[in-house]
Amino acid sequence: MKRKLFLLVGLFAFLTGCTLIPKYTKPEAPVPPAWPSGPAYKEIQTTPGAPVVTDLKWREFFTDERLQKIIETALNNNRDLRVASLTVERARALYRIQRAEILPTVNAVGSGGKERIPADLSGTGSSMTAEQYSVNLGIYSWEIDFFGRIRSLEKRALEEYFATEEARRSAQILLVSEVANAYLTLAADREALKLAQSTLETQQDAYDLIRRRYEKGLATALDLSQAQTQVDSARVDIARYTHRVAQDENALNLLVSAPVPRDLLPEALSNVTPPKEISPGMSSEVLLHRPDILYAEHLLKASDANIGTARAALFPRISLTTAIGTASAELSGLFKAGSDTWNYSAQIVLPIFDARTWSALRVTKVEREIALAQYEKAIQTAFREVADALAVQGTVQDQLAAQQSLVNAVAETYRLSNLRYIKGVDSYLGVLDAQRSLRVAEQVLIALRLARIANQVRLYAVLGGGRY
Repeated sequence: MKRKLFLLVGLFAFLTGCTLIPKYTKPEAPVPPAWPSGPAYKEIQTTPGAPVVTDLKWREFFTDERLQKIIETALNNNRDLRVASLTVERARALYRIQRAEILPTVNAVGSGGKERIPADLSGTGSSMTAEQYSVNLGIYSWEIDFFGRIRSLEKRALEEYFATEEARRSAQILLVSEVANAYLTLAADREALKLAQSTLETQQDAYDLIRRRYEKGLATALDLSQAQTQVDSARVDIARYTHRVAQDENALNLLVSAPVPRDLLPEALSNVTPPKEISPGMSSEVLLHRPDILYAEHLLKASDANIGTARAALFPRISLTTAIGTASAELSGLFKAGSDTWNYSAQIVLPIFDARTWSALRVTKVEREIALAQYEKAIQTAFREVADALAVQGTVQDQLAAQQSLVNAVAETYRLSNLRYIKGVDSYLGVLDAQRSLRVAEQVLIALRLARIANQVRLYAVLGGGRY
């Protein structure tokens, strides 16, 4: 007898432990195993000692102390990140609810009542008052998960919970990179504003000199008018960069969800400590650790669990109801000897014909194909983002060197043109043209320096953002 009981318990545990979820096999990445190569990617080979992103915390990557404090404040205050964290908590609670479905629900129920029965309905031929009281402890409609329907739902809830956690990580990486970019943009615009103010001072001095020369008959009215245009142009630049700096500060305050202290704001891009140089590694498999790709993979696994649920719907569903307790016609007799009661019932529902179940199974298979395509698309998008950042990394240094050389050459041209004009060898038109070229070249140089540092931040983010 004991042997049969053990076999029955073992069979029950086996049946309740199985599911009809397809076996998951990790899809092959639809991208090359190695990063792109060519003239645009030469800088990748020149930094062999650079750390890999997966081993680098954000505090180790961002070395500027003021930026570190701003990022930390944003991580604590940002409302979007807070919503993402609360979404994870909600998904965890929903998973626990679904997980509890596998266990029976035990309830205690007490009831009591009186009923007057008229004489023509009474078995005794006279009216009577009937009383009944009961207390029961039981399981009400517990589904025994023979074919894994509930376990498939639990698996789906678990994968969706994991997906929300990866979505929170994505939101965190995005927030860190956006704060860094807003900080760097503010620094670049502040430096451009200082450049515009310095240019205005230079142009004002030049205008005053030409005005004195004009008053002595050594300069023409055209020279004076052309000098005035340079002064006004510098004033326009000051106004433009002043409002851009204000907008940059507003954007940074929004990301941080609090006013950033003035002592933490950057004075100029040249004063910002650049982030560490990083390496993407030799293989593109590092992309598989990106949170957005892990998010898509968890949804792919959840779609497999949906298939298991749809398959289980084609098989019988067995539910059990049972209770033990006590009942009496008098409240005082509830716990007397002989008042105990029990009941149990089992129900099996066997689907014979329901076309919806087969259609539902087809839907889950199509949804799985959609999830697979979205997972592959996420990998392809990630590869493209990293390749673009590596292309910038491989060429931006050459651009910076060339632009710096251009600024030096234009500055020398401006100096010589100004000397020629003062000595009366050349007209002011040459000076005017050199001034415009120098101002534009210096602004482009600031933009390129910003692009270089911002690309380091982007490369850090698209490679997965490191550890936190």
